[in-house]
Amino acid sequence: MKTLIVEDEFTSRALLREMLKRYGAPQVAMNGREGVEAVRAALEAGEPFDLICLDIMMPELDGQEALRQIRQIEEEMRPAKRARVIMTTALADRDTVVESINSQCDYFLVKPIDGRVLLDELRRLDLIPRS
Repeated sequence: MKTLIVEDEFTSRALLREMLKRYGAPQVAMNGREGVEAVRAALEAGEPFDLICLDIMMPELDGQEALRQIRQIEEEMRPAKRARVIMTTALADRDTVVESINSQCDYFLVKPIDGRVLLDELRRLDLIPRS
């Protein structure tokens, strides 16, 4: 599974990396702008991401806007399938969840992330084997 973790906070980034490393070495971006650039580069190389874990609150470009730009790039470049996006945030308010869904994320996780919930969702999204 080709994964991109877009997270500005070191601890959250390290935890996600640890949870996902057995499914392939995740690539990391420190903010939304770097994340969008990584997605564009992967698509241009013909090696799109299967999964993007995208924090909502980040410097330079927040996760909501990054996701809008990622979906626009996918629309323009037409990969065989679009990346599955799991939004991560410390904010669990209704408006944040609704905006994430409207931005076309596939799932929403509130920090601290429960590894079992993440793995269950990856199975549901058919990104890892069901066992």
